[in-house]
Amino acid sequence: MKQLTTLFVLLFIVSSLFGQRGELDLVQVSGLVMTGDSLMSIPYASVAVKGTSRGTYANYNGFFTIVAQRGETLQFSSLGYKLKEYVIPDTIIGNSLTLVQLMTSDAINLPTTVIFPWPSRDHFKIEFLAMDVRNELEERAKENLAKRRMSVLRENMEMDGNENGDYYLRQQAQKYYYAGQTPPMNIFNAFAWAKFIQAWKNGDFKKKKKDE
Repeated sequence: MKQLTTLFVLLFIVSSLFGQRGELDLVQVSGLVMTGDSLMSIPYASVAVKGTSRGTYANYNGFFTIVAQRGETLQFSSLGYKLKEYVIPDTIIGNSLTLVQLMTSDAINLPTTVIFPWPSRDHFKIEFLAMDVRNELEERAKENLAKRRMSVLRENMEMDGNENGDYYLRQQAQKYYYAGQTPPMNIFNAFAWAKFIQAWKNGDFKKKKKDE
């Protein structure tokens, strides 16, 4: 019984030592990811621990922070920049490290691609001569391009992916522009009030008849 108790105590001490050793190897790495030529921050750059599934990414200002062990390699990557690696030294004093990682641009040249609507010039000549140019098609094209029809399409058509992405980025830019301060409100904007009063005088808010 005494031997079993002694064995459990030794195992507990060994596990505690290994746990403390693992905690001592951990380092909080924080810093900035910037361009090497103009020292501009690189937003949302990826920071990964090589050979593991651990990682993070920088914020809009290029700031990042991650916990890693001494001797591990950090990989920095971003679209349009060359992959960079940084090995955490074993000689760090303390459990924190500040790092500024510079990255260089990486140009990717794609082969030239030429797209033709027809396989050859002979096919184009055949299709051009066989094209239907009746007046009925011309009238239909004019009807589809009428101002009233285009206005209805603009009001009722939903935004596509490109427009949604552009709208989201403009919202984020507006949010960052007024970060740390209260954004202005048009209720106190004299120019907005003048525009509203002028539109009211012009009758822009009157109900329009359906047949108009």
